[in-house]
Amino acid sequence: MSTPKEIEIKLGLSPASLPRLKKIPLIRAIERSARRTTEVSVYFDTDKHELHKKGLTLRVRRIGRRHIQTIKATGNSRLFERDEWESEIASAQPDLGLARGTALEPFIRRKFRRQLKPMFETRVERTAYPVTNGTGEIALTVDRGKIEAEGRSAPLCEIELELKRGNQAELFNVARELMEAVPARLEFKSKSQRGYELLDGERGASDQAVGVDLLAGTSTRDGFKSIGRACLRQIVGNQPAVLKGDPDGVHQMRVGLRRLRAALSLFADILADSQTAAIKSELKWLGGELALARELEVLMKRVVAPLKKRHARWDGVPSLSEELAEKREAALARAQDAVKSPRFQALTLEIAAWLETGAWTNPRDDLVRNRGDIPIEVSAAEQLSRRWKKIRKEGKAVPRLDAKRRHKLRIQTKKVRYAAEFFAGLFPGKRAAKRRKEFLPALESLQDALGDLNDIVVHEELIAAMGVRRRRASRKRVFAAGLLMGHEDARIDAAMTAAIRAYADLAKVRRFWA
Repeated sequence: MSTPKEIEIKLGLSPASLPRLKKIPLIRAIERSARRTTEVSVYFDTDKHELHKKGLTLRVRRIGRRHIQTIKATGNSRLFERDEWESEIASAQPDLGLARGTALEPFIRRKFRRQLKPMFETRVERTAYPVTNGTGEIALTVDRGKIEAEGRSAPLCEIELELKRGNQAELFNVARELMEAVPARLEFKSKSQRGYELLDGERGASDQAVGVDLLAGTSTRDGFKSIGRACLRQIVGNQPAVLKGDPDGVHQMRVGLRRLRAALSLFADILADSQTAAIKSELKWLGGELALARELEVLMKRVVAPLKKRHARWDGVPSLSEELAEKREAALARAQDAVKSPRFQALTLEIAAWLETGAWTNPRDDLVRNRGDIPIEVSAAEQLSRRWKKIRKEGKAVPRLDAKRRHKLRIQTKKVRYAAEFFAGLFPGKRAAKRRKEFLPALESLQDALGDLNDIVVHEELIAAMGVRRRRASRKRVFAAGLLMGHEDARIDAAMTAAIRAYADLAKVRRFWA
C-alpha cells in the first residue's frame, strides 16, 4: 500500500496584498466557488520535541464541530512533497490508535502517550478556491491569522497550492501567475516549523546548511535533485535573516548559493540545456549582489575593529573606520534590496520549478539520459577522484602561485569539500567513516588558509579604494589606509605558512571513497 502524499507549494505575502489577490483573473473567475472557514489547529509534541527532531508533525484541527487529525513526515531532500495521513477523530485530543501504519507508529508507546502535550496553535481564516482545467485540479487556499506559543504570537498570511490531480508543472504555472500579480515569496517552512521557531525564540534566525540523505543505488539524476533542493532550502530560508539586517544571514545565503553553484559544476554532464544556463546566470547575479556586504563585514570585524581599538586616536583611523562602516551598511542595503526584489522571488520559484520539472529531468539525448541513470555512488566517486587529483597537483605549488591561481585553487578545494559533504553517506563502513572524519577537517583547513590569503588581497583592494587611490585624499586618510594595508601585508607570511602546512596535512589523508 502506497503512502499518501501531499504535493504543495507555499507562498508568503503581506496581508496588505490580499485585496490585489482578488483582482487576479484566476481568482475572479472562481470567486463564487470559494469556501470560507475558521480553523484552529493545535500541534502536539513532547517537551523534548521528539517528533519535530524526526521531521514529524502531529496536529488536530478544529473546523466547526469536526476534529481532523493529521500526521505529516517531511525530509530535507523534499521541498513540495510530504507523506500525510489524515483522519476525523472524536475529540480535540490525538487518537494514537489511528497512528498505526503511519510514520508516527514507532512512537506509539505508553511513555510517549504520557509525555505528549499541546505545543502551540494556529488560528486562521481560510478561503479555499478550487482551480481546475482540462487535465488537473489544484486546491488554492489563502490563510490569514496567527501562530500562538507560550504567550508569544506571530502573524500568518500565506497561499497554499495543493495538487489534487494532474502534473506538478501546472502547480508551478499557477504559482507564477500569482507571483506576477502580487508581491509573494516562495516559502518552505511549514506552520509547524514556524511554531517551533516561535517557541525557541528563533524567528528570523539564519539557516545553516543541512545534510543531504543520499542512498546508494539512487540515480545520479535524483541525487542531484536532492542536493539542489537542500541548497535552495538554505537560500530561501535565509531571506528573513537578510531582511532583518543580520550579516550571518547574508553569509549563510551565500553559502547556500555557492553550494548550489558547486552542485551545478559537479553534475554539469547531465545539466547541459538552456534552462540550466539561465539559472546559472541568475545565480551569478545574486552572488554579485551579496558579495560586497560579506566582504566589508569580514574587513570590519577582522581588520578595522581590532586596529581601531588599539589606535583610536591615530589621525585618520576613526574617520576611515566610520566611512567603511557606512559602506558596509550601504552594501547590506543593496543585498536586502536584491532579496526583496521581484527578480529574487522569481528566481527562487524558477529554481524550484527547474529542479522538479525542468528539461534536464527528462532529457531527449540518450547519452545524457544514460549518464543520469548511473548510480549516484559511481558518479560521486568519479567526481571526487578527478577533482581531488587536481587539488593534489596544484596544491604542491602553493608557494609559487599568484593570487589569481590561489583563488582558483581555493574554489576547487571548496567544491571538493561541498562534494564530500553531499556524498558523505554514500560510502558506509567504519573505515570510510574514519577516513571521512580525517579528510573533511583537513580539506576545510586548506580552504580556510587559502581563504585567508584571498581575504588579504580583497581587503587591500577595498582599503586602497578608500584611501590610497582616492583623489585628493588627505594625508590623514592616506596614513590610516596605509596602516590597515600594512596590517594585512604583515599577515601574508603567516597565512602562506598555514596554507603550505594545511596542504601537507591534507596530502597525507587517505580518500574515504576509495
